[in-house]
Amino acid sequence: MGAMIDVMIPEGQLEGTEATLQSWLVAPGDTVKKDQPLAELETDKVTMEVAAPADGVVAELIAGEGDQVSVGMLLATLGDSEAARPVETTGSQAVATVTTPDAAPVTEAVIPVDARLSPAVRRILKEHPVDLSLVQGSGKGGRVTKCDLLRYLKNVSVAVQVPVQMPVQPVMPVAAAASVDEKTVSGLAGLNSTLRPHSTMRKRIADHMVDSLLHTAPHVTSIFEADLSAIQRHRARYKTTFAEQGVKLSYTAYFIAAAARALQAVPEVNSRFHDDVLELFHDCNIGVGTALGNDGLVVPVIHQVQDLNLMGIARRLQGLTDAAYSSSLKPSDMQGGTFTISNHGVSGSLVATPIIINQPQNATLGIGKLEKRVIVKEIEGVDTMVIRPMCYISLTIDHRALDGYQTNTFLARLVNELENWPLD
Repeated sequence: MGAMIDVMIPEGQLEGTEATLQSWLVAPGDTVKKDQPLAELETDKVTMEVAAPADGVVAELIAGEGDQVSVGMLLATLGDSEAARPVETTGSQAVATVTTPDAAPVTEAVIPVDARLSPAVRRILKEHPVDLSLVQGSGKGGRVTKCDLLRYLKNVSVAVQVPVQMPVQPVMPVAAAASVDEKTVSGLAGLNSTLRPHSTMRKRIADHMVDSLLHTAPHVTSIFEADLSAIQRHRARYKTTFAEQGVKLSYTAYFIAAAARALQAVPEVNSRFHDDVLELFHDCNIGVGTALGNDGLVVPVIHQVQDLNLMGIARRLQGLTDAAYSSSLKPSDMQGGTFTISNHGVSGSLVATPIIINQPQNATLGIGKLEKRVIVKEIEGVDTMVIRPMCYISLTIDHRALDGYQTNTFLARLVNELENWPLD
């Protein structure tokens, strides 16, 4: 009898966080090849696959779909054809039961589908039949993932939601209703609504935000204003040159470059707070908040920005942004960040405060909408009203680590870099 092989999450894949086992792609008794995807995991940042460490036969699925898993946890075991004996587990059940309030359990029928598709994809296909040849798969070997299918359905304006009629509560006499929460009663009074289950990403974002704001860091925000005339002129001059090399020159690239210079001038901002020391980072690893619509938010990181020119920054930014939108970011793309930028102005916001700090960092930069405004400039000794492309720039800090001095010094340096960007 051959030795059994453990299937676990490789070290470094989750950066110390937990994940949810979204779906098994195999069943006990299946023959698998080395590096074949066995399961899909979902974290607050990415969806990833766990691959087979060797050739073999699936002996047992130990973790079940929906379980929280972490590095070092045993997920499954493999063996050779003699050693592997299928074991029925919750992770390989082919029938799912859905229970709704005041309703009998509903059992989903098993339908024959491509074995390479995850159960999540199969459930969506049952509700919304789709020709999978039209869907670009981002999984290994071009396999269509849940994110791929949801993105396709969204693009063709198909809503993957389950409308639910909330139970109607009886109208209560005023005297009897006095002891009942009126908001709860009215909220259940026959309203039509849609229940959209939280994804693992949304749950983790919620936990992360609450922990950062309420349990970890006292947040303080300072706001400056910047005239973007200089970078607007530079961008107008060079964006075609960048495009010829396949690189989009966005305003965000300028903010990243200016932030790196300001971080080097005020290194306390590029730091992490510990109970007994302030850890000052040598590299400026800048994360950029990237919204994925209703799916949530990810923060891919451009590492060692201080060593890159504008072309290098723009190229890396474009690659990471494209990967975020295609759900192909790797865990390493979002690890090691020391500072975060939220360019909330791209969706029209002038000011957002406080922008929740991306723990365990000590500060987050917010960039508001660029818009033309009338401002007063002193020209040849005369106060003159002029029109300039302006935006508000904010820095939200962990007040345990930073004070107004470092905050305002950083913002002043950042604004100076933007307003005096050389044309050549």
